[in-house]
Formats: sequence, structure tokens, C-alpha cells
Amino acid sequence: MSSEYTVTETLDVKGQSCPMPIVKTKQAIDDLEPGDVLEVLATDSGSMSDVRGWAEGTDGVELLDQVEDGDLYTHYVKKTE
Repeated sequence: MSSEYTVTETLDVKGQSCPMPIVKTKQAIDDLEPGDVLEVLATDSGSMSDVRGWAEGTDGVELLDQVEDGDLYTHYVKKTE
């Protein structure tokens, strides 16, 4: 699944609902270096639109991909600056 990206860190927010996946994603991204990729594992279906909207509205991050696999939603976010 993450073969296209070299994942630097994985954040597991399974079982958590909005806004915690976004809050914890932001905290994790802040601790990474530019170029690092954060893999976020979530079970909240709303995270698909939440993470996309957060990434589009946040400088210094890029949403690389989102994968839906049953009840698991995986997001790949790259820190760009």
C-alpha cells in the first residue's frame, strides 16, 4: 500500500472521531522534517474529507494519497516545509 512512498512515521488514530485524527495529524507533522511522509491510519470515514480539507488549507503539507480499504482509511501526508 505504501510502496509509492517512503513512510517516515505511522500515526494510528483508529477508533477516534473528528476532530482527533486532524489534531493528532497536525501534531505529528509538526515533529517531522521537510520531505518526511506521515502515514495516518483511521477508522473514521469522515477523515477522508477532513484530512483532504486540512491539507488543502494548510501551508507546508501535501496530501499525497488516500486509500479506503473496508473500514480502514489510510492517508499519506508529506511535510513540504
